[in-house]
Amino acid sequence: MIVKRLIIFFMLVLLMTACYQYEKPDKPKDLISKDKMVDVLIDVKLVASINTIDKEAIDKNNINAETYVFSKHNIDSLQFAQSNNYYSFYVKEYEEIYGRVKDSLEKLKDIYKDLEIKEEEEAKAKRKRDSIKAIEQIKDSLGIIKYQDSLKTNINIDSLSKTLLKNKLERVKLITPVSDTVFQSQ
Repeated sequence: MIVKRLIIFFMLVLLMTACYQYEKPDKPKDLISKDKMVDVLIDVKLVASINTIDKEAIDKNNINAETYVFSKHNIDSLQFAQSNNYYSFYVKEYEEIYGRVKDSLEKLKDIYKDLEIKEEEEAKAKRKRDSIKAIEQIKDSLGIIKYQDSLKTNINIDSLSKTLLKNKLERVKLITPVSDTVFQSQ
């Protein structure tokens, strides 16, 4: 019976310590404002995504992501940790902060998606203009070649006909005409 009472007593003590509420953290003297905390968390998320996508470029350029974010916002890691701890105790405020972070990241994603679509459309239009220009150049060059060929053909035909006529005249052995100058001198 004593063992049962001891077990029940230890169970109650364990239950009470398990349900013990954490003490509310003291507000840090250099607490980061909610707006600035949103900006810091956005940058932390962006740097984390860059770190997962192109870690090699970050390592190659000796960039420390945490140091970059903290120096950009003029805060230190202790100030961030204390502010993050403080806001995380107040769940509703922390949800509000993360909701704003999520909305900002979604808006940023939409902006970049629109830019990507615009760049693709511009590239497509440029390719179309370039292909039209190339076709016009081909038409122009073909026209020049055709014109040059027609001139050469005409010249060739003329020289050929002259040669044929000369050969024909030599075979017939006609008398060569006397020029007008010879006639006038007599």
